[in-house]
Amino acid sequence: MCKIINSSRNMDVISIKDFSKKKIENFLVESEKMFEYLKNNTVPKVMQDKILGTLFFEPSTRTRLSFTSAMYKLGGQVLGFGSTESSSISKGENLTDTIKVVENYCDLFTIRHPEEGAARYIADITDKPVINCGDGGNQHPTQTILDLYSIQKLKGKIEGLNVALLGDLKHARVMKSLASALCMFKANLRLISPVGLEIGPNTLNDLKKFNTDIFETNNIKEGLKNVDVIYVCRIQKERFDDVYDAQRLQREFRLKLDHLTNINKDLIILHALPKITEISPEIDNTPYAKYFEQVYYGIPVRMAILNMVVE
Repeated sequence: MCKIINSSRNMDVISIKDFSKKKIENFLVESEKMFEYLKNNTVPKVMQDKILGTLFFEPSTRTRLSFTSAMYKLGGQVLGFGSTESSSISKGENLTDTIKVVENYCDLFTIRHPEEGAARYIADITDKPVINCGDGGNQHPTQTILDLYSIQKLKGKIEGLNVALLGDLKHARVMKSLASALCMFKANLRLISPVGLEIGPNTLNDLKKFNTDIFETNNIKEGLKNVDVIYVCRIQKERFDDVYDAQRLQREFRLKLDHLTNINKDLIILHALPKITEISPEIDNTPYAKYFEQVYYGIPVRMAILNMVVE
């Protein structure tokens, strides 16, 4: 099992960079066990005496609901909030006080917060395990484990695949986490983004340390040559200073059906969702679109994460 990251008291899931390849593989193996339990209706109720606190200071649908579903399927209970408007934060309560209160009611936390570093800060002030469900534009480690599991499940492997990451690579925490993990697993990256939304020199330098093939471009057609996986993310409009610029890019930078000519016939397309305009609707009906299967895999993966954290 994975070992403790930044505390002598519990295991936290804060950043994918905190884990070795072997530890991530443990998550994938445990996820496959949970997938089989679900398929055979034999899920062990290992969380029967546990309560999960879901503290989402930013909106979430799939991550929050999949963790809730995972906890229920493991026999546990859930409490928390899905927006700050429904909590005392709307009255001015600070983050530390919120955590110090809620830790009395639950055994572990899932956290989403708009500020980078918030999840690690929370892990430092509570004895309870903390699972980062997104901190600003920084990290989303459980989505990365889900993405790796989806690729391995659908393609049979990760190493050696040509994976295109397409969209807003500057702001998308999903892409930063996934890029690091894919390089760790020796996949080759095609980084495709609008001008000005590249992944950034610091992240790029970190990726190059893995000695995998990395290609950057602002041209969608050029970047999709000979790829096995296309992972699309939306333009992160809420992180733009100029909302009109974001809207322009939403209109212009899209994966279209004509981009999928002369491609590998076993190509898969993934997306963390929600998708807005970045994938043309007709692609949903092609055999390449696997993002709704990917959503389902979120349940066994988050079951595995919860189980491993409490173990």
